[in-house]
Amino acid sequence: MRPMAKVLKILPMVLVAGGAWASEPMALAHNAFPATEIAWVTLGRDLFYDPILSGNQNIACATCHHPSLASGDGVSLGLGEGATGLGLARAPMAAQMPRARIPRNAPALWNVGASKYVTFFHDGRVTLDSEAPHGIRMPTGRALPAPVSSPLAAQVILPLLSPEEMAGAPGENSIADRVAAEDITSDTGAWALITARVAEIPSYHDRFERLTGTSPQITDLAEALAAFITFEFRAVNSPWDKFLAGETDALSVDAQRGALLFFGDAKCSTCHSGALQTNHGFHAIGIPQLGPGKAKAAGLPSYADIGRQAITGNEEDRYRFRTPSLRMVSLTGPYGHSGAYGSLEAVIRHHSDPILSLMTYDRQEALLPKVNLGDDWGAMEDQDELINIAAAIELPAQPLDTKKISELVAFLEALTDTRAAKGRLGVPSQVPSGLAIDR
Repeated sequence: MRPMAKVLKILPMVLVAGGAWASEPMALAHNAFPATEIAWVTLGRDLFYDPILSGNQNIACATCHHPSLASGDGVSLGLGEGATGLGLARAPMAAQMPRARIPRNAPALWNVGASKYVTFFHDGRVTLDSEAPHGIRMPTGRALPAPVSSPLAAQVILPLLSPEEMAGAPGENSIADRVAAEDITSDTGAWALITARVAEIPSYHDRFERLTGTSPQITDLAEALAAFITFEFRAVNSPWDKFLAGETDALSVDAQRGALLFFGDAKCSTCHSGALQTNHGFHAIGIPQLGPGKAKAAGLPSYADIGRQAITGNEEDRYRFRTPSLRMVSLTGPYGHSGAYGSLEAVIRHHSDPILSLMTYDRQEALLPKVNLGDDWGAMEDQDELINIAAAIELPAQPLDTKKISELVAFLEALTDTRAAKGRLGVPSQVPSGLAIDR
C-alpha cells in the first residue's frame, strides 16, 4: 500500500477511536459564529484602528493585534504606551519611554468570535458564568454596566484600562487618572470618559445613534469591536478543514502523519481538542517566565507570574495558563504566555520534555523589542522560582524525534487559512478621529 493511501486509511480510524469526531466536530464552519451586521462591523473596524480609545490617543487595539502580524504583535512581550511602530520595530517615542514591557504575550484574535470561544486572557479572568452579573465573570471593580452579547464583547474593553497597554499613567490624561483611582464604572469613571470622547466625534455619534437610538455607552463600543473581530479574524478554510470535508489531497503525507501523532501517540488533542483546538482549560506546562512578571501575591518577586492562581486563589492553579487555540498557529508566534518560544519546532520540543526545556532554555528564542526596561530574566535567574515552576509542571515528558516534530509542524501548518490571513476588510484609509493609524 502506498504511504499516502495507508495514512488516509488509518487517520479516520484514529480520530473516531479517540472520540475526536464523536464528541465534537473538528471542522469549523461559518455557522459556528454569531451573525454580524455590516454596520456594526464597519463601525467596529474604525474603533479597532482608532487611537481615540487610548488615554493619550497614541495607540489603538490594532497596534498589538495587527493584521500584518497575524492579529498579534509578532514579539514575545510587546511595548504599549510610550512607544511607536509595530512588532520588533516598535521603539520608544522621542518624548517618553514605555514604563515596562507588557507582561504577557499578545494573543492572536483568530476565531475568538466563535460561539464556543468562552474564556479570555491567559489566566481566564473573563469567562461565561451564570452566577456573575449579566452572565459574564469580570475582574474585580470592572463589572459590566449592562449585558453584552458575548465574553468577547466583555473582554475587548479591558485593555483600555491597562496603564501599560492603552490607558497611560496617572497625570498623563484624565482616563489614566480615573483608572488609578479605581473609578471605572461610575458615570464619571474611565469607561464613561472613553465613551464621551468617542461620542464627541460626529461620525461615531451619528452611526451609534442610528444603530441604538441614543448616544453610545461603553457596552456599545464593546459590541462594535466584537462584531468587527468576529467578522475580520475568521479562519475556517484551512487544508485541515478541506481534508475533513473529504478533499483527501488537501494534506501532505507529512501533515497526515502529524495528524496521527497529534490525535494519537503525542496526545496533543488531550488539551487542544475540538474545532478550535482548545479545551479552554488551564495547565502548568513550565513555559519559561520572562519580562516584568504579573505577581499579585505578597511575598512573590515582581518578575513572577502565577497565572490562574491570581484569579482563583487556589494553590493548585499556580503557574497554570489557558490552553490556546491552534488555529492559524503557524503565523501567530511567539508562543506561550510569555512568548518564550519563537518557532513551532521549539515550542513542540518544550512540550515533549517540559522540565528539560525549561532548565536549558535558550534566551535567543525570545523576540523582544530592543529597549532597556529593566531585567527581563529575573525569573530565569532565580533558582527557587525556576524550581517552583518546574515542580508545578503537569505535562508528562513525551519524547519526540526530529522526524515526528517535523510531521507535527506540517500538521499545524495545515491549520492555516491562507485566504483569511490576507484579511477581509483590511486597514481603513483613515479613522473618524483623524489620528494616525498604525500601518
